[in-house]
Amino acid sequence: MGALDHLSEIFAFSHRRSKKLNTLETVEMKIKMDCEGCEKKVEKAVSGMEGVTQVEIDRKHHKVTVTGYVDPKKVLRRVQHKTGKKVEFWPYVPYDVVAHPYAAGSYDKRAPPGYVKNTMENPEASKLARASTMEEKYSNTFSDENPNACSVM
Repeated sequence: MGALDHLSEIFAFSHRRSKKLNTLETVEMKIKMDCEGCEKKVEKAVSGMEGVTQVEIDRKHHKVTVTGYVDPKKVLRRVQHKTGKKVEFWPYVPYDVVAHPYAAGSYDKRAPPGYVKNTMENPEASKLARASTMEEKYSNTFSDENPNACSVM
């Protein structure tokens, strides 16, 4: 029995494959779309994939959200290949998630309103986005939330 179990694990390709596809993923990508044709091209490239359950396209913010039992890297590569456009994972997060949203490392003029770059994933940018202890001391001195703050205006 032990040898048969071992051989069945080796040759059970469907068992290994099903483990990967059991997790529901939400993939957010940034891709430049100018017209309805670009939008349809992206939708056609993604909706034909196995495991995709929902596709949302926001042309104004150049954002595509794919939900399904898919591998995020495969979705990204497929959209790049089928459309011929530059595609990247969605690099923005809501500004209230980042500690210092208007620091040089996280602020981006091209970001949609209410979003900044995700500095948590990029270690070089996160160093720039963190304030030093001296900066925090001065910002707290003039803060409205500090009851002992200096009120020179």
